[in-house]
Amino acid sequence: MYKKIISLVLVTASILILYNYFENLSFIDKYIIIQNKNIEENIELENYIIGVVACEMPALYNDEALKAQAIAARTYASYQNDNNTKLLTTTDDQCYITEGEMKEKWGKDFEIYYKKIKNIVNSTKGIVMNKNNKLFKSFYFSTSNGYTEDSQTVFKEENLKSVNSSWDKTSKNYYKEIEFTKENLENILGQFTNIKIVKRNKTNHVEEIKIDNKIMTGIEFRKKLKLRSTDFEIEKKDNIYTIKTYGYGHGVGMSQYGANELAKKGYTEEQISEILNVHKYPVHLAIVAGYKYNPKILLKYLNDLANLDIGIKTGEKDKEPLKLIHFLQ
Repeated sequence: MYKKIISLVLVTASILILYNYFENLSFIDKYIIIQNKNIEENIELENYIIGVVACEMPALYNDEALKAQAIAARTYASYQNDNNTKLLTTTDDQCYITEGEMKEKWGKDFEIYYKKIKNIVNSTKGIVMNKNNKLFKSFYFSTSNGYTEDSQTVFKEENLKSVNSSWDKTSKNYYKEIEFTKENLENILGQFTNIKIVKRNKTNHVEEIKIDNKIMTGIEFRKKLKLRSTDFEIEKKDNIYTIKTYGYGHGVGMSQYGANELAKKGYTEEQISEILNVHKYPVHLAIVAGYKYNPKILLKYLNDLANLDIGIKTGEKDKEPLKLIHFLQ
């Protein structure tokens, strides 16, 4: 049981640092509607999540990172389903593959990887994240430039704030160079004389780029040129433009590479506390409680302890810790 609570705390840490915070976890069980290659399917949620995790994250990733991915994918799917939105099986929503496609992807390793992913999903069965007691769009992406992006910047939604994800810089997907001739660029952007980055945001992503007298957002520029990231630099030599990108993906929510790096580290209580931005004592209580309680009950305690920590910091609670400690003993 000790290993189970350590696992639970590590998964919670992975999600918290990369989503900035969530208010609580809850459990959900349902069927959802997906649109797979123009065919609508009514599919059991957990089977769908197996297909999403298999498609979205390498099966070789750490178990705790895969669990974080499962919870993020389930939350996103449940939010979309509750808002009567059909889930596409592409990256427009969440990448999803069938068992047949998994066999093609993994070949002789299918049985090993399928069992691993299925066990991972089952270990988090029904768990979703909530903010203000509601589901939310739990975005995720491959690799950050060192910081995740505010969801307001990219998707005009208030849910997710930027957090540090500096370990992403060790990812093979962190840096890439791509070359364009001026003719190539003009075929995409139209004729121009000068091109210059004029504004970056606090996470170093490009907000505005000026092409002659026209201003384009970094997001628009990235989409037009199919760049990996909105954190980019442009260098010109003769007739060649070299664009260097940092990070991979839209940058909002959970960095998948960051989740894996976090999960591999095997944090101590103090390190987990620092990541969660809570006092180490709630983490200690959660770990100690692992000797006596099952994971669902421990989820409740993690939520209670996180809320308690917020209450203490804001001055709304003071003596309640003694009551909770007594209850856990």
